[in-house]
Amino acid sequence: MNRFLLALLSALLIVSTSAFAPSVSSVRVPTQQYSLLDTVSSMYNNWGKKANASHILFKPSQFDEDAAKAKLTEMKAEIGNDPEKFAAAAKEWSGCPSAKDGGSLGEFGPGMMVKNFDDVCFSEEVGVVQGPISTQFGEHLILITSRTGEE
Repeated sequence: MNRFLLALLSALLIVSTSAFAPSVSSVRVPTQQYSLLDTVSSMYNNWGKKANASHILFKPSQFDEDAAKAKLTEMKAEIGNDPEKFAAAAKEWSGCPSAKDGGSLGEFGPGMMVKNFDDVCFSEEVGVVQGPISTQFGEHLILITSRTGEE
């Protein structure tokens, strides 16, 4: 019960602070965003877990959705599951500020990323390039580099 209350309070804090975040873009890509229930559910189901991941982001301003998915699928085949190739591709192509670090997002907990991204990072296989994944930020390839707290 304490775990649930802590997850609920954390989710409320995350949701309430996101109200002050500036809007990202006038271009809207449909995606499933977190509701309070999704945030609490992710935090509860993945309690104690942390993930490290890198990503390659194609923003809607870089490519339209279909072109982004096609290019990311092509890149995924070229990269395989090689972390060095992934980092090099992120530095060259990613539209995220993390590109300078090879796409590395560092360590994060459940509920800290948008739903589609969070679902992949806490359920898919570590060390395997996942995607393309759609979020409101654009299209991603994701490489989960590690995950702790597994049973």
